[in-house]
Amino acid sequence: MKKTLKKISKVLLKVLVAILCLILVFACFSAVANKIYNKNITDYAASFKQVEIENQLVPEKDADGNWTFTTDRELKIMHLTDIHLGGGWIPKKNDTLALNAVAQMISVEKPDLVVVTGDIAYPVPYQSGAFNNLPPHETFATLMETLGVYWTVTFGNHDSEFYSTYTREEVSDFYSNPDFKYCLYQDNNDLYGCGNSVINVKNSQGIITQSIFTIDSNAYTGETLIETIAWEYDNIHEDQISWYKSIVEKNNEYNKNLIATLDNKDELLSKYEKLGTLLFFHIPIAEYGDAWFEYVNNGYKDTENAKYIYGTAGESGDVVYSSAIPDNLFETMLELGGKHGIFCGHDHVNNFSIDYKGIRLTYGLSVDYLAYLRISSLGSQRGCTMITVNPDGTFDCIAENYYQDKYDHEAREDVTMQVLNEDHK
Repeated sequence: MKKTLKKISKVLLKVLVAILCLILVFACFSAVANKIYNKNITDYAASFKQVEIENQLVPEKDADGNWTFTTDRELKIMHLTDIHLGGGWIPKKNDTLALNAVAQMISVEKPDLVVVTGDIAYPVPYQSGAFNNLPPHETFATLMETLGVYWTVTFGNHDSEFYSTYTREEVSDFYSNPDFKYCLYQDNNDLYGCGNSVINVKNSQGIITQSIFTIDSNAYTGETLIETIAWEYDNIHEDQISWYKSIVEKNNEYNKNLIATLDNKDELLSKYEKLGTLLFFHIPIAEYGDAWFEYVNNGYKDTENAKYIYGTAGESGDVVYSSAIPDNLFETMLELGGKHGIFCGHDHVNNFSIDYKGIRLTYGLSVDYLAYLRISSLGSQRGCTMITVNPDGTFDCIAENYYQDKYDHEAREDVTMQVLNEDHK
């Protein structure tokens, strides 16, 4: 019996040593391969042509240090989300396709501003072969600076996982690099999260017509493996909401005082007394689910609160994967008055836009070629959202699928245009 146990122990030891050796060999190979790959993919990102935008708007910083666009025409914003660059040698093709998609859509749409709502990086080792979450951000920044359009980002849960090489704060420091010519990313260090900032739009009279907020919806409620696997998502914290409210109230007061010095002040005050805002963040708030299910449970017909605009929900299970922790962001927006919109990502095959109690809630079309199973071969969910901000402060948006004829056929891959929401109707 002792001899048998000894033989078994030796065999198990040899197997364990062999497994460890294989892991070591794979890790060494991946380290070398990833270094070569990340240089090549970044060089590829730098190979695109600069986008030519006639009379391109150039933002400047105001007295408070906030970026400001000044224009009397419409402002075009492109909303992108869930790029999911792996940053490793395994998803080389997927990363290339994602860069192509972003470049093609920007080149055709020629937006004044691009806002990306998180999950630019997806360094999940078993899918990407990498832990290092900085190279995907470097590649994406190279692409955007090469295209020469103004852009900014918010962070998603995958941009800095607990096992990632770089922390959220370190990734934030990267985007804060003053050497970027077109990146408008700013970080308010006094607030929870990273990248909480505001970009204002003014007309030639100096009136603020719209405020664009980027807010960190944070990642998980904790930093442990169990909390990450369980998808216990965090939310927008109270100090972030209070900051948002204070900025809106401050801008409303600024407009009121300025308009008092202008001609036709009554007309102007009726337009700009209550400032509208556009909020961009990654994880949807619970009201997305409230609005969608109120509409669905009414037989896919509008209710008093929920007015359907376009799109559908293709996610299974809970459909809307928001935080289980309550917050008062939506209530704060209602309290402020004005016409507001929220744009998020996170749920890759949800693409609906719905007006809920007067606030427009919109999912951006995702870019993802990597994270979801078979997602690279499917196309109904892939694209961008084009937002038009009007001179009077109102706005509208439309979902633009990537596989339309107006985007470059040669750069696109063949995909199946699946039917979203077929399991729910």
